[in-house]
Amino acid sequence: MDFGDNEEQAAFRQEVRSFLQAELPDRFRNTRIETEELVTMFDALAEWRGKLAKKGWIAPAWPKEYGGAGLSVMEQFIMNEEFALMRAPSVGGMGVAMLGPTLIVHGSEEQKKEHLGRILSGEVMWCQGFSEPEAGSDLASLRTRAVKDGDDYIVNGQKIWTSYAKYAHWMFLLVRTDFEAPKHKGISYLLVDMKSPGVDVRPLPDMAGGAIFNEVFFDNVRVPKRNLVGEENRGWYIAATTLDFERSNIGSAVAARLTVEDMIKLAKKGGRASPFARNPSLRYELADRRIEAEVARMMSLRIATMQARGLIPNYEASMAKTYASELGQRIANTGVKLLGLHGGLRGKDAPEEGRFSRAYLATVGSTIAAGTSEIQRNIIATRGLGLPRQ
Repeated sequence: MDFGDNEEQAAFRQEVRSFLQAELPDRFRNTRIETEELVTMFDALAEWRGKLAKKGWIAPAWPKEYGGAGLSVMEQFIMNEEFALMRAPSVGGMGVAMLGPTLIVHGSEEQKKEHLGRILSGEVMWCQGFSEPEAGSDLASLRTRAVKDGDDYIVNGQKIWTSYAKYAHWMFLLVRTDFEAPKHKGISYLLVDMKSPGVDVRPLPDMAGGAIFNEVFFDNVRVPKRNLVGEENRGWYIAATTLDFERSNIGSAVAARLTVEDMIKLAKKGGRASPFARNPSLRYELADRRIEAEVARMMSLRIATMQARGLIPNYEASMAKTYASELGQRIANTGVKLLGLHGGLRGKDAPEEGRFSRAYLATVGSTIAAGTSEIQRNIIATRGLGLPRQ
């Protein structure tokens, strides 16, 4: 594994740092902004988007011919790490990170012309329609149906845990189009306009007070056949491409480190009456969290190094995901303890505006989303350790 930058990478890292120091708007500089709040900050993000566009950095991984920067894997890693260290917001969302690269590989020329430019401009926001009430970890069990009718597909069914669906203009959607085929081989990949008649989005408030998630219902929704990505009934394999992009998870590792550093600063200024002073064991706990955050970075660096060498991370990505999501829970737990009885308070008037209490609740779902820890451990055991499935 490569622990340090070579000469070219070091120069690129300095270029990114200099750009952030000079161009990042004060509104975002070293400021924690909740993701859902960021989604609604269209005007504030417009200035930042323009600066990124001049560098080609809205879609750093995309080829230059499609409006991206064509950065190497390690350059992408460096850029993502430096942006995370400055808490600089990304502006592309799922359109840049997931759908765009998928269309570049599998989309028709018509689809690329229609959608890629509007993703880069910020004109269109995308959401992901994969999970269903009975098809989460076993996604191939999905039941949302699409039946041909003339030049359209007629879609009926339900999706759940659809992040930002209430804001999205379009969805990339998995549907079942062959009801007799084995479950992995009867799935197709569609692009759906969220304003289509029959699409019903219902927010799902979570116990932390957020409303990122939604359930989406499809009642005889007409989707033009030209919105089929790739071949019919090959959607499972196209979806695998979508899920392969940006697997290093470096942003999560950096966020963990910054949160722990915030906690250390908070502990130092608490004085003798603070829970930190009354509970010396918290010193060891904070030290553990800081070390663990560095371990998360090493896992991310391992994945990026593999990708740079042309290898495909598999169980390594599962290791990084499981470790990072469980670390987030431990960090939130330590943060609540650090504030003592105040750690359970939430809202603007609470210490630290209730960030650790909110994180304590929000991270409960992190070991479920994007593949449960149980599923990830099965992948690690079978593909990494070579253990039998039973």
